[in-house]
Amino acid sequence: MVEDGRPFCPHCRAPQVRVLIEPQAAEPVNGPSSADAYVRIPSISSAVRGGLDRRIAVRAAIQAGLLGLIISLIPFLGVVLTGALAVVLYRRAGGGVLSASASSRVGAAAGTVSFAISSFFMVVRIVVFHAQREYHDMIMKVAQSFGLDPKGPDVQEMIHMMTTPAGLAVTLLFSFIIGVALAAIGGAVAGSLIKPRG
Repeated sequence: MVEDGRPFCPHCRAPQVRVLIEPQAAEPVNGPSSADAYVRIPSISSAVRGGLDRRIAVRAAIQAGLLGLIISLIPFLGVVLTGALAVVLYRRAGGGVLSASASSRVGAAAGTVSFAISSFFMVVRIVVFHAQREYHDMIMKVAQSFGLDPKGPDVQEMIHMMTTPAGLAVTLLFSFIIGVALAAIGGAVAGSLIKPRG
């Protein structure tokens, strides 16, 4: 069964559009029955691009976002892969082929889900379980990876500012912007690589 309003079958991609053909004036007695007056349009799924099924997109974004918690352990690339995974899951769920902009939106949604969940657990860990020292050490490692001297006075001041509640909020905001942008890029790339079925 296919829900009303769905343009394509989510399993076989057969179009669900019917066209009523007006009967001819001089129709023979043995002509087609009224049931045959409805003609199914040939498959046009490969020609239709960009239509976004919001329910499938939300489901794909949530699934990819949850899996993205594990994938995101790979710095930067994991977030891009999370966005790409959302587009692949959307396609597998019968959502069809998306345009690059629609694919980037699905990827960005998956990045948002992944970021929201990981940020929630991080804030709970810092505030409730008093893991400020671990957070401080993590910032020190990030500073070292960028070639900064963590013992320098400017870097020490920046690290101290980032461990305050306001600094944590700013850090989360910038992390959110970067993470969603990377996931959107991953979604757009996956959308451009996935070709319609013949």
